[in-house]
Amino acid sequence: MKLLAGLVASVALFGGVQFLDGGDSESAAVEPAASSTYRLTANGDEAACAVQRGAAVSDGLSRLKIAPDCRQLMPGIERAKFWREQADGSVAFSENGIDPIVTFGVADGDGYESYALSAPLLALNKDGGN
Repeated sequence: MKLLAGLVASVALFGGVQFLDGGDSESAAVEPAASSTYRLTANGDEAACAVQRGAAVSDGLSRLKIAPDCRQLMPGIERAKFWREQADGSVAFSENGIDPIVTFGVADGDGYESYALSAPLLALNKDGGN
């Protein structure tokens, strides 16, 4: 009899948890945001390469994937591994998550433009594919 009472209590507890959890047996873990693909161009030139903002690492910091041919637009940019979004809306690419290789300010539309005296002017625009 105790076994039957324990079984009924277990089923009731499991059912209650499922009810409160919305009936899903899936985990309630937060899924990472989908990546975003951008098109990087230099000085308004026709040459371009792909830049992909990946999963978030921490608040404002995300993984970054730079296409190998981006080196033609700005040597050294291919070392960037992180995308850091600043409070003012600007974005910095860095190798270590801290020291920027290039920084972009918010431009017209949904794009960004780099600013630095010694580097080429780069434009970063959301790719229409994603």
